[in-house]
Amino acid sequence: MNQCDVAIIGAGPYGLSIAAHLRALGVDFRIFGSPMHTWLTHMPKGMRLKSEGFASSLYDPGSTFTLEVYCKEKGIPYGRLGRPVPLEVFTAYGLEFQKRFVANLENKMVESLKRSGDGFELGLDSGETLTARRVVMAVGLTHYSNFPAELAGLPPSLVSHSSKHSTVDQFRGREVAILGAGASALDLAALLNQAGARVQVLSRKQVIKFHDPPEKLEFSFFDQLRNPITGIGPGWKLFWCANTPLLFRQMPLKFRLDKVKSILGPAPCWFIKEEIIGKVQLLVDVSISEAKVQEGRVCLQLTDSAKNRKSITVDHVIAATGYKVKLQRLAFMDAQLQSAIRSVEDTPVLSSNFQSTVPGLYFVGASAANTFGPLLRFAFGAGFTAGRLSKHLAKSAIRRPAKDRSSSEIEASDRDEVGVR
Repeated sequence: MNQCDVAIIGAGPYGLSIAAHLRALGVDFRIFGSPMHTWLTHMPKGMRLKSEGFASSLYDPGSTFTLEVYCKEKGIPYGRLGRPVPLEVFTAYGLEFQKRFVANLENKMVESLKRSGDGFELGLDSGETLTARRVVMAVGLTHYSNFPAELAGLPPSLVSHSSKHSTVDQFRGREVAILGAGASALDLAALLNQAGARVQVLSRKQVIKFHDPPEKLEFSFFDQLRNPITGIGPGWKLFWCANTPLLFRQMPLKFRLDKVKSILGPAPCWFIKEEIIGKVQLLVDVSISEAKVQEGRVCLQLTDSAKNRKSITVDHVIAATGYKVKLQRLAFMDAQLQSAIRSVEDTPVLSSNFQSTVPGLYFVGASAANTFGPLLRFAFGAGFTAGRLSKHLAKSAIRRPAKDRSSSEIEASDRDEVGVR
């Protein structure tokens, strides 16, 4: 049975950034997953990121290979602010990051995880079994898709979650209803309209509010004092969320849960507005009271806040209803391990170093948002996470022999130990 000190499950921005840091520190680790899987297979081609260019990087120690550096190398237009980042550019950059900094990534899926002795036993889809002293759960969002109960039981050929559609050409000439009022819903609606589908967006909100574009592309010192720009958005409220996640963790539980739900809620970006208004039908202030199959199509009964009713029939319904972290959806985790994790609202209770109540088991990304705040729902949060978690893991790490490490990795480790970085 193979052994390692740290096993990382997941190879998105968080998993890859943590791996790059552990590699530089000489920690013995293995990382499993398909690189940038969620971004490549669960988001529609042609979409653009909500995050600004400066906030759309992965993180190596020292941040030497940012999205800006990659775009300069490839001759791709880049803007720190105000130039939306195409999904295809971001995923290509992520794959290049993986090749340069996490060449030991194993494109294998973890099918089982349970406690074993003082550590954990992992079963891979390749048939291999290994043990790890510590495990980092960088599973992203794929497991957490939120599907409305009103559509439960309808056939997958007629209803689906937005994460199932990396392409939309199959809907050309068909009538599609999209549930939701956030970026996923409106981005998908614009792409479907461009592909020749007839689209209706259904929202419980009375008004769909689009994010505002940046006021300007260059900011003075006084501009920053008045309305600071952060990696998750502008304003002092987001400044504190982006820069003080450890302070957020110290706040009362109810405060944290409320803020994670209310800050940066679902909202489409400014650049998609002109592709929606006047081109896609928006049905606001409605909710689904009944959904049924009728002659091979989906009939939706809609009710507004005044109790008025309306019925529409479409070929397909897409639930762009986001994601909700629930530990029970991590089906590859052993039931005993699941039950040993203390949780609040189905999310893990974590230490200041991301450790759950099961020693050696760590959660990052969206799974950690109720502890550290909205920052952890964004790729931008991988910078804080990778730096802090890697230093914590390195303190008691089993290190790789120097002969197996490059000179740059050894130098980075030495600098970290003397506190230079």
